[in-house]
Amino acid sequence: MDLTPYLETLRADLAAAAAPGGPETTRAAEMLGHSLEPSARLALLEALSDAAAEITTRLRDASVEVRLRGRDADLVVTQHAPEPPAGPTPAAPPADGGDLTRLTLRMPESLKTHVEQMAAAEGISVNAWLVRAVTAAAHGPAAPSAPPRRSSQRITGYFQA
Repeated sequence: MDLTPYLETLRADLAAAAAPGGPETTRAAEMLGHSLEPSARLALLEALSDAAAEITTRLRDASVEVRLRGRDADLVVTQHAPEPPAGPTPAAPPADGGDLTRLTLRMPESLKTHVEQMAAAEGISVNAWLVRAVTAAAHGPAAPSAPPRRSSQRITGYFQA
């Protein structure tokens, strides 16, 4: 998706708004339009990324991500093979249809690296991977594949997610 036409429209609108102010104001608007282009391009990319994340949360077996190629953004849909359910599936929480919100997440560098590797292995963005992981966790805990064993103060066993 070429973002240039959207940025040119923004620049033309800015120039049209400045036109009644005379040549000096028009020139200032042109300079401002060129100066704002990187910020506007970044804002458009963030809007596309947020839209892709919202769409991904609503898809069961696919994810949508934004990939940059030069100065162009591509929306890529990746189809995932559905996993067979391990047991009774808990009811999904109702979709609220609300707006997206930002969340600052702090984690150890080693965990961040691991998450990046897992997302890359699946061919999706870290944001899409985290949204999917949180959505899965919000559906309720999965049943463990084997009951844990207790030995004195420690609990041992394994869990399959």
